[in-house]
Amino acid sequence: MKRIWIMAAVAAGMLSGVVSCGSGQSEISVSGAFALYPLAVKWAEEFQKLHPEVRIDISAGGAGKGMTDALSGMVDIGMVSREIYPVEMERGAVAFAVAKDAVVPAINAENPDLQNLLKRGLTREVAVKLWITGEYKEWGQVSGSGSHDKIHVYTRSDACGAAETWAAWLGKKQENLMGTGVFGDPGVATAVQKDVLAIGMNNIGYVYDETTRKPNPGLKVLPVDVNGDGRLDAEELFYDTKDQLIRAITENQYPSPPARDLYMVTGGMPKKPEVIAFLRYILTEGQRHNATVGYIGLSEEKLQKSLRLLPDDVIAPVSSKPE
Repeated sequence: MKRIWIMAAVAAGMLSGVVSCGSGQSEISVSGAFALYPLAVKWAEEFQKLHPEVRIDISAGGAGKGMTDALSGMVDIGMVSREIYPVEMERGAVAFAVAKDAVVPAINAENPDLQNLLKRGLTREVAVKLWITGEYKEWGQVSGSGSHDKIHVYTRSDACGAAETWAAWLGKKQENLMGTGVFGDPGVATAVQKDVLAIGMNNIGYVYDETTRKPNPGLKVLPVDVNGDGRLDAEELFYDTKDQLIRAITENQYPSPPARDLYMVTGGMPKKPEVIAFLRYILTEGQRHNATVGYIGLSEEKLQKSLRLLPDDVIAPVSSKPE
């Protein structure tokens, strides 16, 4: 019988899971971006149904960890939720684009200035004054209401794609972001839920409940004022449910960045048959699970570009599930 373990160690901000069956004759190790973790677990579960002798060990610790682990050979595959740097490619990183996601600004649902904030939204210029220069310190400066409530800005303390992508939207790097550093996507979401004056940024999978498709209790997405006119127009309001937001990202109504592609990365061209088979599955059959887990699929052109990177003469690691 198949067994699935998914453990969340909140204190460390880490997520890890093992999908396994039988004697575990073949193993695949994966680590990295919190953004890709839920989808990677789903892919692993479905792949294991086809290849029951493969054990897949997945842990989330940030995109930086995923890249480092992949390049050092600590894992077979690193999950990376940002663009790949030239220096990483020079060191042998091979990146396979596998899905699309986005980072959104999140505030506490009980923010005293909530109604004014939801009328005005967040412009890129205001975000710069919150996370880069620190010029804005009161909520009234964001909402225009005159409120003197202090803003508590949160960012990520770990090297991660979410913060790097958010910083890229602001024309900077992650190390330029100001605010209280918190480890991991779950950590930032929890910090904002507990602080009525908080603002943070999260991958959408950690803001929305997967069952209700609405924001998690205590969280509210602060809509982005895309055209920067100081108000939210009808075409900029698509945050009530995860499905609305995904549709907006798909139709390029939400800016990119902070929308971005997600990658599976290997240190050099993968050689293990089971790893190649898993990556091929993700880029083909596995894509049908993107939408059900709450991610955006990629264009056929991007998928084919990634598929062409894989060796085409490798036999699958184990026989398909017996009839």
